[in-house]
Amino acid sequence: MSDRDESHRGPGSVADINRIIHEPARLAILACLYVVESADFLFLERQTGLTRGNLSSHLSRLESAGYVQISKEFVDKIPRTLLRLTAVGRDAFETYRRNMKRILDELPG
Repeated sequence: MSDRDESHRGPGSVADINRIIHEPARLAILACLYVVESADFLFLERQTGLTRGNLSSHLSRLESAGYVQISKEFVDKIPRTLLRLTAVGRDAFETYRRNMKRILDELPG
């Protein structure tokens, strides 16, 4: 049997890792949003070091997955984009953290 045989996968298998979250830019975005109630686009841009286009693209992917809520408002006639984790996003991030911890804890040595 090969290493890819699913019968050999344990509960902490790398195959169980959420690929949407595991992408480094999206992981950075979700980690920032996990510790705040909400954040604006410029804050996330500074915190993650992503370009506007790259950040926007990853936020769209996270929004499509139902992990991030994006809302737009005006503050003193200046547009502002607010972002927050949804309940689904918070649960997915917590599951991701548990799975990664389990995988790393099961490594030999």
